[in-house]
Amino acid sequence: MSVFNNFSRRSFLAASGAGIVAAAIGAPSIVRAQSPLTVRLAFAEVGVGNRQYAGPGVSALGHAREFVASEFKDDPDVKLEWSFHKGAGPSVNEALANNQADFAFHGDLPALVGRSNGLETRILLGSDARSNIYIAARPDSGIASVADLKGRTLGLFRGTNLHLAAAKVLAAYDLTERDVKIINLDFASANAAIASGDIDATVGQADLYDLEAKGIAKVFFNTKEDSRFTRHAIIHAQSAFLDAQPEVTQRIVNGFVKAAQWGSDESRREEVFDTYALTGRPREGFVRDHEGQELRFRLSPLLDPFLVEGFAGQEARARELALIRRERATAEWFDPSFLNKALAELKLESFWTAYGPDGKPVNS
Repeated sequence: MSVFNNFSRRSFLAASGAGIVAAAIGAPSIVRAQSPLTVRLAFAEVGVGNRQYAGPGVSALGHAREFVASEFKDDPDVKLEWSFHKGAGPSVNEALANNQADFAFHGDLPALVGRSNGLETRILLGSDARSNIYIAARPDSGIASVADLKGRTLGLFRGTNLHLAAAKVLAAYDLTERDVKIINLDFASANAAIASGDIDATVGQADLYDLEAKGIAKVFFNTKEDSRFTRHAIIHAQSAFLDAQPEVTQRIVNGFVKAAQWGSDESRREEVFDTYALTGRPREGFVRDHEGQELRFRLSPLLDPFLVEGFAGQEARARELALIRRERATAEWFDPSFLNKALAELKLESFWTAYGPDGKPVNS
């Protein structure tokens, strides 16, 4: 059984500042009855027009295709409550800090911000660890490369996992955020701003190709050629919940791993895109985003060196940009025990390929 909620947007600064620290420190420890139990699962996204779907990724398939719900279909004592946050990662951090969520489906930067400010979670598996970003400009802007962004106005959803990915791309072209006039806009607002000519370019997802098809913008850069520039999305959970409810946690992880296996089957490629399109975002954007990439590559749940060491690099960059306040080692953040058990039980230990920090397969 599922209950859907939506949370209003909060500013990135409010979520990354002292308020979340106080909430995280002051929140009561999770003490819940074993039965009945409501598990709160929070997405850092909501569909167009408040549609209660997110995508892409393992977490999206686990929810929309009811793989996680199926793990509890014969257990009336466990109810799943899914929430979708218009305020993206910062809003989910608030939910975690206020003890309103047990599991979170997060991008790398907001998860790092929350942990730096005192949230105690553990990363259980990857959701979309190689998610691409795209940069588009107005056709009449004269912008044809990342280098051309210097001194121009750029729409960017600050506080999301696009933020760090965009910073890495700018750095590769010897630019910093100070070299670009960044305007903090969510995806819908950025699309409207580029259409009205209020900004020169925007960083977003593959549905920017929809603007290109309408002649509103031209996509001139994407990260598909080099996975080091991609952003990461993960599934993590409150440490107190994991310690109190290991059996429930295992069933939830099993559901997500089954969703990842289902979605990794190329014969289901169209079904996967149909599922993502439940968000109301253009289906063609998801199709183009996955062009030239196997579903098994994009939907790997593995906590491999690419993801683990990638988070360490993201943490360092976030500190350089003064987006997080204190350093916390990321390696200890990962808890592969539930994933490893699921892979063993489902006989999937060799189903997905592990990748190294360089984006290349790890030699077996």
